Amino acid sequence: MSANTTARTVRRRSLRIAVAALTAAAGLTLTACSGSDANTEPAGQSDAGMAVESSGTGSSAKEQGSGAQADSGAKTDAKTDGKGGAAAKKPGTNGAGSGGSGSGVDRCHTSGLKAAFATGEDATPDPNAGGSTTTSVVLTNKGSRTCKIGGFPGVDLKSENGGERWSLARSSAKHGSITLAPGDSTDFTINVALTKEEEGFYQPAFADITPPNETKSITIKWPWGTLVDQRSATHPATFVNPIG
Repeated sequence: MSANTTARTVRRRSLRIAVAALTAAAGLTLTACSGSDANTEPAGQSDAGMAVESSGTGSSAKEQGSGAQADSGAKTDAKTDGKGGAAAKKPGTNGAGSGGSGSGVDRCHTSGLKAAFATGEDATPDPNAGGSTTTSVVLTNKGSRTCKIGGFPGVDLKSENGGERWSLARSSAKHGSITLAPGDSTDFTINVALTKEEEGFYQPAFADITPPNETKSITIKWPWGTLVDQRSATHPATFVNPIG
């Protein structure tokens, strides 16, 4: 074999070895890449991530479900409270009603009262005192139940034949109310301007006493003398004060 032939053979072998080496290296590179892909498994991670998200969603769904149940519970509670409230309201209403009646204190009605002028020595108005003297009317609970009374009574003076009437004005005094048990009494005063003059006077014979908030009156005899006739006066000296 010639030297040239030997040289060519050596070069071919070298080329084959180089190609084989490159091929092997390429194969190793591809295998390594494929192995990396297999180890990395992005799809599996993506699936796992989806599974986690799905699990999270499921957890969120459970929480929402719990929230929904809580809302449902709130609604149920609201209904229960509503029923409880309604149930409580009924006794409340009944309680209020029975509280009003349970207290047993209604206003005093004319039919349950007795009226009379106080006529003791200290109760007699001074005929010489002019408009600064007073007379008292006593109101007594003659009924069997406690009642409440307060404010201004109506007082209408009238003559013997009833033709001359005088509805007395009221003072500006403040007033409250008082509770009267059966047999208890209270009173109110009337400022009176008595006179001995034979002119410009008014002689009452009776007084119609109308308790506050009532329309019926109690008629009692007028026990005193004549009054200065001020029926048309703007600020008469004879006027009514509140009860108590």
